[in-house]
Amino acid sequence: MSKPLKPGTKAPTSGQYQNTSTRNEVTATRGAPLPPTPKAGQAYKLVNPTKHQR
Repeated sequence: MSKPLKPGTKAPTSGQYQNTSTRNEVTATRGAPLPPTPKAGQAYKLVNPTKHQR
């Protein structure tokens, strides 16, 4: 399991990220900063990476 990511960190992979405290999910695009969390000290983890087909 990867380390939790702080808000403002650029998303390493596109997909669904879950707030480790509230369990709410956000969609993030690779390279875009993760959004702020409701409270200080919360973080995100990747729970569902986007599946790309070429």
